[in-house]
Amino acid sequence: MAATEFLNFIDNHYLRSSEGKSFEKRSPVDGGLVGRVWEASQHDVDSAVKAARAALNGPWGSMALTERTTLLYEVADEINRRFDDFLDAEIADTGKPRSIASHVDIPRGAANFKTFADVVKNVSSEFFEMATPDGRGAINYAVRVPKGVIGVICPWNLPLLLMTWKVAPALACGNSVVVKPSEETPATATLLGEVMLKVGVPAGVYNVVHGFGPDSAGEFLTRHPGVDAITFTGETRTGTAIMKAAADGIRGVSLELGGKNAGIVFSDADFDAAVDGIARAVFLNTGQVCLGTERLYVERSIFERFVVALKERAESLTPGHPNEPDTGLGPLISLEHRDKVLSYYRRAVEEGANVVTGGGVPVMPDTLTAGAWVQPTIWTGLADDATVVRDEIFGPCCHIRPFDSEDEVVRLANDTPYGLAATVWTQDIARAHRLARKLDVGICWINAWFLRDLRTPFGGSKQSGIGREGGVHSLEFYTELRNVCVKL
Repeated sequence: MAATEFLNFIDNHYLRSSEGKSFEKRSPVDGGLVGRVWEASQHDVDSAVKAARAALNGPWGSMALTERTTLLYEVADEINRRFDDFLDAEIADTGKPRSIASHVDIPRGAANFKTFADVVKNVSSEFFEMATPDGRGAINYAVRVPKGVIGVICPWNLPLLLMTWKVAPALACGNSVVVKPSEETPATATLLGEVMLKVGVPAGVYNVVHGFGPDSAGEFLTRHPGVDAITFTGETRTGTAIMKAAADGIRGVSLELGGKNAGIVFSDADFDAAVDGIARAVFLNTGQVCLGTERLYVERSIFERFVVALKERAESLTPGHPNEPDTGLGPLISLEHRDKVLSYYRRAVEEGANVVTGGGVPVMPDTLTAGAWVQPTIWTGLADDATVVRDEIFGPCCHIRPFDSEDEVVRLANDTPYGLAATVWTQDIARAHRLARKLDVGICWINAWFLRDLRTPFGGSKQSGIGREGGVHSLEFYTELRNVCVKL
């Protein structure tokens, strides 16, 4: 497979499109050509689903748990052995700084396979004894069986990490998968096929089909009657379409969707730690993190001081080539996404925002001017119903508003159709626990952000999703519980 060609991976074979269709993948750093992606046809997706079904009826379906989990350990080890290959592929697709991808994306992408192999090996089951009229009794126990063929639709912001976050538990539970990576980030999903071949994962267990959403691989996969369940991470609008498609055949969905997450800083917080944490929550990965903070509420007595401190952090971030050691900010994923983010930057000004810093495009060296660069941006002064306070932007920006009481800030934080995450900064432990229960979110951090134990439940409420991922909670989606009743 040529380095600049991204093929579909079906039944352990790399294949071009059966219809000869392809599209360009360009670098968000400088606009250069990364490679050509072969777009899967309806026939290609059908072939992938059939291969996945055959794997369930073949050696994968009959493989012992210990053998299956050993293979997943070997997958993780092979990713780590080829760490630099995965790192280069991820950076070429996303443009994120090497310092971030090397410490987050690739290590976590590999670790997911070992984590879920361990979860499956150690999960407990139910056992009940019951009386029967003849006095001999009966026993009941539950077993977990794989759900079948899983359609995995992946986002572009953390491509390897979030793809393996789904593929690893699906395979650990004995399912087979058909993966549709984002058209913006085809590289690491494609490269993972080489790992599967190397360690001996049976044909059809892991398949990759490239393309777009509507009238392309995404729609072909989600509407395919041979797909038993669909897991998706991405924007809420797409999740809605997937949920409608899954209604045909009454198929399960796991949806981790958008967020407009709140950060809350009380005056008793460790000020420096709060500034550090909020700066990461707003600007990490150029704001392209579903858990990121775009709405910030700061207690009035420290409001002005906090705005100044966060402004200094924003202006200290150096945009640049991902391989430069002092690069603190990468580009957005594409010029199209930059247009969207810049439209919100303009809308904020139109609605009366005070632009504390940023609001446009940074001046870049000539070699990088064609990249998808934007400035880290902070606003104050907007009404609570302003567009940039309500809509998910997915860029390096936030609006900061003062608050005066605990009840007020809970009301403000919950005033959103989303419910993914929140971060609260206070040294009052009783208050921290109160807010964690009152905030309508799937995860609430206290004096931290982006801290994750992979065994814990992760997901959103309201329009931020359905279901939970992580630890045994992933098993609830990727398996069916079967009760076995034995008359003694």
